[in-house]
Amino acid sequence: MASRPTYNVADLAKIANDMRIDIIEQTHCAKSGHPGGSLSIVELLTYLYFVHMRVDPANPKWEDRDRMVLSKGHAAPGLYAALAERGFFPREELVTLRKLDSHLQGHPSLKNTPGVDMTTGSLGQGISAACGMAVAAKIAGKDYRTYTIVGDGESQEGQVWEACMFAAHRKLDNLCIILDWNGLQIDGAIEEVMNPTPYAEKLEAFGLHVITIDAHDFDQIAAALNEAETVKGQPTVIIARSIKGKGVSFMENKASWHGSAPNDEQYAAAMAELKK
Repeated sequence: MASRPTYNVADLAKIANDMRIDIIEQTHCAKSGHPGGSLSIVELLTYLYFVHMRVDPANPKWEDRDRMVLSKGHAAPGLYAALAERGFFPREELVTLRKLDSHLQGHPSLKNTPGVDMTTGSLGQGISAACGMAVAAKIAGKDYRTYTIVGDGESQEGQVWEACMFAAHRKLDNLCIILDWNGLQIDGAIEEVMNPTPYAEKLEAFGLHVITIDAHDFDQIAAALNEAETVKGQPTVIIARSIKGKGVSFMENKASWHGSAPNDEQYAAAMAELKK
């Protein structure tokens, strides 16, 4: 695999901040969407698309590209921000989120959006599709890697655990599962709705290699993703402790921002904070 570009944390932080602006812009224009869980995965997406993954915006269907499946498909504004910033489509198109004639719908569409590797939205199904991509690479003798971002609320789905069991059984060491653990879902704290923790102990018992990091620390993200590539015979899960609504102070750690768009006043406050 070709060497990756070196990264500068300040440069990545600037990209991440621009992506947060994009997320607020998208959801405000659409008057709907999911800003909270999009903001919590910004650093993860930034590092994946700008440093770690082998992708080509000029050739989105490149056969040997790395794959990224957003299993928590409701966080589409975050993925769209990453793809636009990386050059898969013009940034100006972001304001068409959820419009009837737009290719940027409320959940990612493989058919309609350049750079999207799997249509997702029904929780639990994305990680299963990612397992299939990893198996396909093994069968074809390809060295591309598959990444998938799973939500902590999503992890209450039985299909997520079935996929983990399958991945371990098939020894999918070319699969990296990233668990966005922000602690909140649409109805409140995950521990109160239906507690899926302790994650590390359960995932290790299922036969996966587990790494726990701060989801907003680029150095920790880099170290975890690099470690995942050295693991043989096991899939890796990166448990990424994150803050829902990260970067917009009045959205942080509030379940109410799971699926609520900012109104005009909230939009102005968020943009002022992000543009400082």
